Order: sequence, then structure tokens, then C-alpha cells
Amino acid sequence: MTPESGTVAGVTTDLVVRGMTCAACVNRVEKRLSRIDGVTASVNLATGRARVHHPAEVTPAELLAAVERAGYETELVPPPASRTAPAAATGPAASGTPGAATGPEVPDDPDDPAGPTREEARKERERLLITTLLCLPVLVLSMVPALQFRNWQWLCLVLAAPVVVWSAWPFHVRAVRGLRHSAATMDTLVSIGVVASFAWSLYALFLGGAGDPGMRMPFSLLPQAGTEVAHVYLEAAVAVPLFVLTGRHLEARARRGTGAALRSLAGLAAKDVTVREDGRERLLPIEELVPGQGFVVRPGERVATDGVVVSGNSALDLSLITGESDPVEVGPGRAVVGGAVNMGGLLLVQATAVGADTRLARITHLVTEAQAGKARAQRLADQVAGVFVPAVLSLAVTVLGFWLGAGADPQAAVTAAVAILVVACPCALGLATPTALMAATGRGARLGILVRGPQALEALRHVDVIVLDKTGTLTTGHMSVVRVTGTAGGIGRDAALRLAGAVEQGSEHPLGRAVVSYAQRATEGPLPGVAGFLAVPGSGVTGIVEGRRVEVRTPGEGLPASLAQALAEAEAAALTPVLVRVDGFDEALIALGDVLRPGSYRAVDRLRRLGVEPVLATGDREATARAVARELGITQVHAHCTPEGKAALVRELRGGGRRVAVIGDGVNDAAALAEADLGIAMGSGTDVAIGAADVTLVRGDIEAVADAVRLARRTLATIRLNLVWAFGYNAVTVPLAAVGLLGPMLAAAAMSASSLLVVANSLRLRTWHPAPKRLGTPVRKASR
Repeated sequence: MTPESGTVAGVTTDLVVRGMTCAACVNRVEKRLSRIDGVTASVNLATGRARVHHPAEVTPAELLAAVERAGYETELVPPPASRTAPAAATGPAASGTPGAATGPEVPDDPDDPAGPTREEARKERERLLITTLLCLPVLVLSMVPALQFRNWQWLCLVLAAPVVVWSAWPFHVRAVRGLRHSAATMDTLVSIGVVASFAWSLYALFLGGAGDPGMRMPFSLLPQAGTEVAHVYLEAAVAVPLFVLTGRHLEARARRGTGAALRSLAGLAAKDVTVREDGRERLLPIEELVPGQGFVVRPGERVATDGVVVSGNSALDLSLITGESDPVEVGPGRAVVGGAVNMGGLLLVQATAVGADTRLARITHLVTEAQAGKARAQRLADQVAGVFVPAVLSLAVTVLGFWLGAGADPQAAVTAAVAILVVACPCALGLATPTALMAATGRGARLGILVRGPQALEALRHVDVIVLDKTGTLTTGHMSVVRVTGTAGGIGRDAALRLAGAVEQGSEHPLGRAVVSYAQRATEGPLPGVAGFLAVPGSGVTGIVEGRRVEVRTPGEGLPASLAQALAEAEAAALTPVLVRVDGFDEALIALGDVLRPGSYRAVDRLRRLGVEPVLATGDREATARAVARELGITQVHAHCTPEGKAALVRELRGGGRRVAVIGDGVNDAAALAEADLGIAMGSGTDVAIGAADVTLVRGDIEAVADAVRLARRTLATIRLNLVWAFGYNAVTVPLAAVGLLGPMLAAAAMSASSLLVVANSLRLRTWHPAPKRLGTPVRKASR
């Protein structure tokens, strides 16, 4: 499994960083934090957050001070809600979102610490509106000579002055702050460009003859030189802040769209819950709910938190949580997920998890974690951005000196230098990856696909072999006992079944649960308790029941004749046999059956079409494994696989140059999941498997594997296109500005458009859809 790049042992702290405007800012904050011994940092421009890995002895105060020394405002992100406390009402979780571990990482959300406050957002809108009203007359008069009346240029000066000073004030402040810290950013370029345009216009008006009352100025998008009267660039001085402010406003709205799916997940959480105690109902804030309490879910309401149905029957809509399109029927004893919508009857539910322990909170946390990372290409872009702005400043000075030294008109020289300052844009470089990643991870979450981060996406893109478990992955995992065969002269079929059910009470495996369920129905009275329970992954379980040592494990050689015949019959029917041994004697053979998941055949077929070879690796016997493989068209089969055997298989495939993904759902899959280039866990599996995986299929649909591969490929293609545009834009426009073929006003429009195009391209991922299921595709089931 691909490790998170740059992580170190120790503590992880999240910071909100305010005032970053481009990739150069990101690079500067990361460098400043990395100067502290043992600290690595990953800063996300789109979310305005920094994830810092540091030794325990490095305090948060030191991290805050380092960011402030870089010239930015910062604060700590509220810590995760306690996993043992009911639901800590701190930070974003205080609003009633159960388990909003660190709060959804949503960019530009007024309610999110990383985004602007409502007051700041209102002030920015007012600044843009007033700037627009001041700029329009200047632009119209400068661009339409027929409307130029006597002294029109002086009116333009009066209107342009507040734009240059007040409207562009944030750029000036951030530029000066950067210079105090010996750094230059996009704000430096904008500030210098605006001041230079305005200063040249003042020179033209007062000393260059442009202040004559009857002066007329023709408009051209290209710079002009050699005229008798110095050109006035007031339209450029106002257009630059207008276009940049407009671009950033639209960009912020578009970037907010990339986090829409994550906000919708957070919005699924209930703020209040109706609890029932002693036959009475009362309304409580969700943070006061504790595990074990019963609560009521009426038709049309959302399930407040994870729990088990105590009474009532209904259908739940899980589409916004797991991507399941069909309602799920629930009744007494069935587990329910917080955030699901009750579509039918009245339910009484006992809470089993609250706060950060809920499934919805874990989903939100995983998506948030995914958005904190960086793709390799983005790290390169951030490094380039670190030297980009100083290089642009040097280039502008060089071009100015070259033009003047070559005897060119000073007006043309200044125009070319200003155009270079304005047109250069590292903003697009900083937004190329995070906006695409936010849109993709949000869309994946809506489809029931949780990806940990860009490293997982990159690994998923290149996977060419996928190792599949059988039980619980290709099959439903809902095993049932088909037949029980006792040994002639033994303790008897029913007695062996009762002892087997008793010892399996401690097992989490689907086979064990099926044996327990069948034994409870087939025998009278409760099952006895088990002592000294021990589970051996991939082999079986053992324990002491009523003073007798009971083993339930995979059959071996040398079985009694009756059990050997039953074993052969089970294998021929593709059933899974388990042997019951009591005090060292073979007493019974239990044959269990499982069915393939409805989408298993389609999933394997789609993976093969994507160029990914499926490999079946299971702990089951050879005949059972090959029967399932035959149904699915899988040619490479590895049966009798222990957990160590699966991990060894993965190492062997990787040693052969293959990019290997492993998909599983149990404890016995955890080692192979961690060993692979990419681990994929079924959302219905154990926490151990999910914790070891890079990708989790929340909806439990095996077809989501192919969807995940296609989403990864589309996302990385989007990122590559964004970066090609970001680099290509500067490669084309900067030379055009340097040779005088791009005026400052057009340069400002082009610069703002570049970031918008990158964000708009990323937003296309929000509407991505998996391939529709083909009608008529057979859904195959294993023989029973």
C-alpha cells in the first residue's frame, strides 16, 4: 500500500491559513513550517488548510508562530470529537453534527474556519460592487473615443484613484507583508502592476501632455508607442483590480462547488433526537445522546445516529450515504445508519455509536483526509511556484531595461513590463490538483467510493492486477447451513451442531455467524458459553464448551468415511465445508452455501475490459474456489490461502512488475491489503480491513471497484489537463507580453480567466457518472 508521502511518526495538527492567494503562498508556508526539525507540512490552497506532521515535543504554538512569520494569519482547526465521549460539542461539531471529526473540510464556506466569515464575505462583495461602479465609466470613456468630452481624462483620474488605492488595498497590504518577509506572491505582481500603470498615467497627465483638455485617446487592445502624447493607462490601472477581484469572487464560488458533496454529507446529520425513556418521549440535542439510549425515528425523519432497531419495520433510503439506489428493509435486530431517511413506519432504535464513531462521521473524515494530500504533479507545481514570482519580477525588470536600452519608446517599455507583471499567474498552478481532488472525492463519496487521497488515486490509476477475496467480497457473505452430517458412532449430529454453535459465538466470520444462527434454530434452549476462545485467521476457531475442547476448522485429510463422502458432495455442489472436532475426534461436517453478489459477474467483466486482471485468492478449498471462479470467468485461482499466503501472493505479483490491488472484507485480508500497492475494503467488512485499505466501497457493491478505477483515471486526466493549461498559459502569454503584443488590460482578463478555467474543468467531475449497467447482462449465482 502506498504510504502517505511525507508523513512522520508523531502528531498531526491541522491549521487554518488565511491570506493565501496562489501556489507561491503554499510553497512559502510549507517551507517555513519545514524549517522546524522533524516537521513536514502539506498545504492546500483550495481549502486554506495546512496538515502538519510533527514530533510531540513541537507545540502547536510553534507551528502557529512559523506560519505567522511567513506573513499569514493562522489558527488551529478544532480537534476531533472524542471517540469515547458522547459527542463533544466543540468546533464544528457544536452545531449538532455528530462526529464531524474535524468539521468537513469545505472551502470558502462562511461557517467553516477555513473560509471567510460572513462579514468578510459581505465586505468583499461590497468592494467588488463599488469597484465595478467606479471602473465602468473609466473603461467606457477610455475604450470609446466618440464619448470622450473635454477633460474626460481628469474625470477618469478622479474615479480611478479610489480603485487604485481602496479597491486594490488588499493586494497592496499582502504585497508589503510579503516583502517584509522577503517573499513575493501573486499579490506582489498585481500590486506593482496597478501602481506602475497609475504612476505612468500620472506622469502622462501632468508631464506628458495627456492632461490637455481637448485630448482624445484612441483605444487598442495592443500597446501603442511613438505617439506625440504619452498614453494614459487609467483603464489598465482600474481593469486589473476589477478583473482580479471578479475572478477571485467567481473562483471562490466555483471552488465552493467542489466541496458541495462533502457539505451534503455533513448536512445529513440530525441536530436533535427524540429519545424514549420509561415510555415517555423528549427532545434532546444530538450531542447529549449516549450509546444504549433508545430514540424514535418517524416516517420522513433521518436516523439520528447508528443503532439497532428495537421495534418497528420500515424501509430506509441510504442513497446519500452509501450510493445504494434501492431502499433497504429493516426490522427488529437490523442495524441502521445515521443519516438514512425513514421512508415507512415508526422505528424505535437503540443507539450503538455516537459522535466520531458513527459511520457518517467516518465517511466525512475519510473524505476530508483525502482532500488534505497532494499528487506528485502538484508537488512539482508548488516547487515551480516557489521561484515563479521572483522570476517574473526579474523578467519584467529585464524586459524594461532591454526596451529602454534598445532605444524604444519609454511608454512601450513600461507597458510591456506591466503586462508581464499582470499576466503571470501562479494561481492556476495552486488550484490544479486540489480542486479536482475535492470534486472527485466528493463525487466518489456520493457514489459510495471513499478514496483516502491522491496517492491512492495514482495507485488506482495504474493497477493492472486485482486480488479478490471470495467470501464477503465476490459473494454476499450471508452464509447459511445447507446440511450437517454426523459421524457414525459419534456424539450425534445435533450435539455436534450445538457445540459448534457455542464455540462460534466468539467469531466475526460469516461462516461462524451462519453456524450460530442455524444452531440456535435447530437446538432447544440457549447455546452454552465458551471459554478460552481462540480464532486462527484462515484456519478456524477453538474453545472450551461444557468442559470439552471444540474445534471448528477447515477439513483435512483422513476423515471418517461418512464425513469424507459428505465432503466430496459439498465440494461438487460448490459448498463450503467446515469440520467439527470434539476432544480431538471428527464428529460432524457442516456444509454452508453462499451466493455471488448480484454485480460480481459484471464487475469482473468490466475490470477485464479496463485492462485489470482479476485473481481469486481464498482460504476455501480448491473445488469451491474453482466453482466460483468458473462462474465469473476468472482463470487464476489460489485456494487454501492463509493470511500469510495472500500477502506472499501479493509480494510475488509485485516482484513480477505488476501493480497490485487487493480487495477484501475480513481480518484475514488485512495483511494482504497492507502489502499491496492499493488496498480496497468492502464497506460491509471489518474495521481492521477498512483501516488497512486505501479505498473503501461503502455501498458494498463489487461493481464499484470498476467505477473507482474509472473515476481515478478521469480525475488524474483532469489534473494533468489543469497543469498543462496552468503551465501552457504562462508559457504563451508571458512572451507575448514581453514583446509588446499583450496590453495590461487584456493581460488582467486573461490572468483571471486562467484560474476560472482550471476550476471549471475540475467541476466537471461533479457530474461524472459510472457506466450504466447493460441490460441483459447475466447475474450468475454459485450452485447451492
